[in-house]
Amino acid sequence: MIRSLRLRLAIGALIAVGVVLLVVWFSLSRLFTDYVVGRYRAEMITTVDTIAAQVVVRDGELALPREPADPRFSLPAGGRYWQLTPKAGTPIRSRSLWDTVIDTKTPSAGHYKDFVELEGPDGAPMLVHTQTLALGDGPDAERFSVQAGFGRQELDDALESFHGRMRLMLLATAAVLAGAAFLQGALGLAPLRKLRERAALVRAGSEKDFGSAGPSEVGPVVNEINLLLAEREQAVERARARASDLAHGLKTPLTVLAQLAESLPDNERRLALQQVDLVRQRADRQLQAARMGVERMATTSVASMAGKLVSVLRPVTAERGIAWDVTIDPGLSLDMDPADLAECLGNLLDNAVKWARSRIRVSAARNDDRLHIVVGDDGPGIADGDRERVMQRGGRVLDGEAGQVPGTGLGLAISADIADAYGATLTLGQSPLGGLEAVLTFETVGRRKRPRDPV
Repeated sequence: MIRSLRLRLAIGALIAVGVVLLVVWFSLSRLFTDYVVGRYRAEMITTVDTIAAQVVVRDGELALPREPADPRFSLPAGGRYWQLTPKAGTPIRSRSLWDTVIDTKTPSAGHYKDFVELEGPDGAPMLVHTQTLALGDGPDAERFSVQAGFGRQELDDALESFHGRMRLMLLATAAVLAGAAFLQGALGLAPLRKLRERAALVRAGSEKDFGSAGPSEVGPVVNEINLLLAEREQAVERARARASDLAHGLKTPLTVLAQLAESLPDNERRLALQQVDLVRQRADRQLQAARMGVERMATTSVASMAGKLVSVLRPVTAERGIAWDVTIDPGLSLDMDPADLAECLGNLLDNAVKWARSRIRVSAARNDDRLHIVVGDDGPGIADGDRERVMQRGGRVLDGEAGQVPGTGLGLAISADIADAYGATLTLGQSPLGGLEAVLTFETVGRRKRPRDPV
């Protein structure tokens, strides 16, 4: 089955054009053939009438005192022929017949109506028209027949000349009609191309719906899509609101439970805190899945988002004397939901703030079809053997001086999940500043990927 509308329209138009031109070919060919044959028939009838008007009877035999004046009757195989055939006696013939005698007993049948095809004086076919006449009235009238003919090749050449010109004309007509059909298809499908471009803008987050533009034939479809997009947007907002409400609703009870657990005996306190931490991890994971399971794509400025996050964290680090070094091209952007980029990058910045001693460096750059966002600090860093563990949920490291640092151990894991959902990767390494360096690498810059639900 042909799936392309353009190809379907083109094939349909070509078939229609072909059928119409074939009908025109046969119709014009038939009309012109009848016209040309009619002209030759009229000429032969005129020749017969001219000869019949000159016939007289001399000494009991038919005679023709004056022959037709056409010079072609006088030249051997001249192309025009006549013969006067009495009922009894020797026929009188034009000089053009030379020694050929037209056989009057040949049945009146041939390719062309009212003509009989015979062999001419030059061996080529000739077409002959015959009329039977009478000189006088009554039973004693002298009966005779007159034949007038011409070379068939002359008629065939006239028809072939017409057919050749008609072929060229119909081929030119076919080319023009085919071009018009393709142009009509292109113009007819142009609104669909505009709808596709509009759909790309909607998918990119530049537009909220398809608008009302477009032909009336696709208007109902566009309206239904706009309604679907509006309902989907409402569902997204409701899902985000519920996820946010659930997050706030869980935080306070879990904090209270954790504080109450501090008053328990050591063994019970440890078990209670583990369970509270487990609930917090699972809640965070499900909230993340619920939030990312609803796709809401947009183009987000990396510099703008990083600037907002740094401006929030800068007052916290100012008390500790930590300097920020932010180097990001203002023109860099990602096909990523702003909330997703904020949480993914925000977790990395929070981690850097937690461990940095005096300096944090944030940079972003494009390399071919990849975009790298780098967050580094001058803290103690993470040993090679611990980096894989801290990427897992609940994975934390021990500080040599303070023991295990506070926190849920979810920040890096959530950032990794968000990056993976967008086809990106999060890698940990050694920063040139001496501490940890976290690198977000987006593999397909400029190509939009649908976020996947974290598993």
